[in-house]
Amino acid sequence: MTTETFSEEIARAELYGLLARLWLAPPDAALLAQFRVAVTEAPEPGSFLEAPWQALVAQMRAATPASAQDEFAALFQGVGKPEVFPYASFFLAGFVNEKPLARLREDLAALGLTRDAAQFETEDHVSYVLEVMRYLIAGEGGAAGNLAQQHRFFRAHVQPWIEPLCQAVDDQPAARLWRAIAAMTLAFVQVETQAFDLIDT
Repeated sequence: MTTETFSEEIARAELYGLLARLWLAPPDAALLAQFRVAVTEAPEPGSFLEAPWQALVAQMRAATPASAQDEFAALFQGVGKPEVFPYASFFLAGFVNEKPLARLREDLAALGLTRDAAQFETEDHVSYVLEVMRYLIAGEGGAAGNLAQQHRFFRAHVQPWIEPLCQAVDDQPAARLWRAIAAMTLAFVQVETQAFDLIDT
């Protein structure tokens, strides 16, 4: 692997990790502070990810811990029924805790991965599957760095439902920060999809 390729893989893993963090919980003061000094220009000017990244940086800079918490609660923690269910089962089967979750658990077990008992969310939460992708790219273990493994997991558990999730967020009037997070997530998944398509050809 060349130095350039290694850097690209680290960048992929870091972006998966950042998006996983942003979907899991509202950004705290420390994370918001990092975005105050974040680079807004893409390494390649005019690249597909440049505009959504700049929009995300702008929204993170405009947010406060309190505003982020309020928006997160309005979107994902509604009393009774949240406005948006960030779970694969909901978008693929119409209900949470359905067959897509069971299939995901089987694949995670094959990878030697288990859910943290302290974690409230089920494994088909968007944050979890994005974090698994980060692990498959740069984590420790036999699966890390295995492009075929990344390809299979992405096709099965990320690509099929990210677009409707992001559209559901975009449709919410209360979404500001998470509209930008959703747009960045969708753009990144589209880039990843194109890259994996090259493997299939």
